[in-house]
Amino acid sequence: MGTVTIGVSIAVPEPHGSLLQQLRAGFGDAAAHGIPTHVTLLPPTEIDEAMLPAVEMHLTEVAAAGRPFPMRLSGTGTFRPLSPVVYVQVAEGAEACTWLQKQVRDASGPVARDLQFPYHPHVTVAHGIDDEAMDRAFEELADYHAEWPCTGFALYEQGADGEWRKLREYVFGGAVVPPQAARVERGSIPAP
Repeated sequence: MGTVTIGVSIAVPEPHGSLLQQLRAGFGDAAAHGIPTHVTLLPPTEIDEAMLPAVEMHLTEVAAAGRPFPMRLSGTGTFRPLSPVVYVQVAEGAEACTWLQKQVRDASGPVARDLQFPYHPHVTVAHGIDDEAMDRAFEELADYHAEWPCTGFALYEQGADGEWRKLREYVFGGAVVPPQAARVERGSIPAP
């Protein structure tokens, strides 16, 4: 057994995910089609393949402790000049995402790791492309808006071809949010 590169994220559901992926490709980001549209909880992390069962068990426990929460994307932001990224902002659900990523990277868990930058939940729409295209992405998506009930997250593996593929989904507390209860009360995610 060798090593694998994994990531954990909240998928942006359809039709929003495909739309943002197409827009990202349209801005000239060559990586767009190999990366499902998402909010990162664990950035690309190399692990020994033998650790996958332990990672899956850990993520099952994290999901069991979580609760559905409203996610809302609105407007754009950028990490420039520190990092060549333009993103759509997580306007609602950021606190819950922050709590989740801390649980995923828990020091006692199998994927404990430090981050290169402080955690900031977002949806990347342009990365590493020329400044003019980055400016265009920032301006064209300034009025972008989407919302949905977040009911879980997923584990992904990066293939040898550079594409990310879903290995498994994890549902919060084993419950599905019915449409009439899509807007959950604030504070439904346990405090860290």
